[in-house]
Amino acid sequence: MEGAKAESVAGSGKTSSDGPEVVHLRRTIGLLPAVSFIFGTVVGSGIFIAPKGVLMNSGNSVGLSLLVWLLCGVLSTCGALCYAELGTTFKKSGGHYTYLLETLGPLPAFLRLWSEFMFIRPAVASYVSLAFGRYVLEPIFAPCTAPTQLVTVVSILGVTFVVAVNCWSVTLASRTQVTLTVIKMLALILIIIPGITALAQGQTEHFQNAFDSESLVLTKLPLAFYSGLYAYGGWFYLNFVTEEVVNPNRNIPLAIILSMVTVTVCYVLVNVAYYTMMSADELLMSEAVAVTFANRAIKGLSSLIPVLVSASCLGALNGGFFAVPRMLFVGAREGHWPAIFSMIHIRRQTPLPAVLLLYPLVVIMVGRGDIYQLINFASFSRWLFIAMATLGMLIHRYRYPQHPRPFKVPLAVAVVFTVVCFFIVGLSLYSDPWNTGGSCILTLSGVPVYYLTVKHQYLPHRFRRAFNSISRQLQILFEVAKQEVRTY
Repeated sequence: MEGAKAESVAGSGKTSSDGPEVVHLRRTIGLLPAVSFIFGTVVGSGIFIAPKGVLMNSGNSVGLSLLVWLLCGVLSTCGALCYAELGTTFKKSGGHYTYLLETLGPLPAFLRLWSEFMFIRPAVASYVSLAFGRYVLEPIFAPCTAPTQLVTVVSILGVTFVVAVNCWSVTLASRTQVTLTVIKMLALILIIIPGITALAQGQTEHFQNAFDSESLVLTKLPLAFYSGLYAYGGWFYLNFVTEEVVNPNRNIPLAIILSMVTVTVCYVLVNVAYYTMMSADELLMSEAVAVTFANRAIKGLSSLIPVLVSASCLGALNGGFFAVPRMLFVGAREGHWPAIFSMIHIRRQTPLPAVLLLYPLVVIMVGRGDIYQLINFASFSRWLFIAMATLGMLIHRYRYPQHPRPFKVPLAVAVVFTVVCFFIVGLSLYSDPWNTGGSCILTLSGVPVYYLTVKHQYLPHRFRRAFNSISRQLQILFEVAKQEVRTY
């Protein structure tokens, strides 16, 4: 296909005038789906189930824990603004991977790709899907605990549903995300309004001496921030699908600002509502904070909360499965992953192989059930690479000052965010050396893989020939092909 025709087709996202529909990812994500995508992915299980991680590591101080929630929201918003600049500067999808590749080089980018698919994404998706399974079964088995095997089966069914939606259609996945985001908003409103109403009526006993704490350990504060930042995690996912966003120069910054301000306000108000109805000790003893709150504040609707929480988990799961395969798709397109994962279904126009790769990894992790250690590993590695990406943005600004930047975050915001991220990552090495050390080892295990398979390709010829044969058969089976036009 000629270059002019290819550009015309890529720009319009439509069929060519004299031939069949070309294979490429369409720009179908407008402002509302983009806002729903970020909000719906950020608001997952954490705010409803386990805000006690922040409280516990804040020395059981109500005031300090609320301050941590606020600062985590501000920090996440600053990071999101940095990523808004990166997303409008580099028009490729892929998020962290793309920005590390463009600013710091191929090895850091490959390590980000490696860690994401080896342990970060399977662990995070497993955590959310198990929460989904537990809360779907909560109303059925209450007051008893649901059988572990049944929770696993329902969790896998939830993952299967999300994978099927994302394989079927980008539009269907976007509409599903919008619907689930509306349900999440309803859940937040059901918590915020009764809690704030009770506070306004003078129920303030749990806020007396809010900043008093005799058990505060400063070295534990980074773990409090990790818990809070994990709940805010997902603000960067829109950057994974930049090539599918309509008018990205406008919609990416606008969607990020609208969604992150809304999430921060909601999270702080939800925690205020929790503390209005529960003391710090009661919150720490609760296995499911939102359910305990509902049993006290909205008894008539308490059975509805588990259903809303499960829908919230499903939305976070859908957002993750929509975004993360695009990182793998771009990595394969750049030659850092097998080429089969850079292909798109010829009719559905979805990156089907990249989506399907995650499915068995998550199912295996869900079947094991023991994923909480890996969640700690994931937080360290994730924030290390985010800090490296924003550092790369600052280096790129210095090296290429004339490069077009449709959206430019204030320098002070970028510097402060980068320094704080590195500080939290560095201090966590002291606070929790076992988990952070394990994360470093798992991440660095990708270095020999990079040099053997990407940099020098030391694989035996027989192995490469067999792998190419398998890839061709999979391409025929999945009915996928490489993009026929550039979309960036």
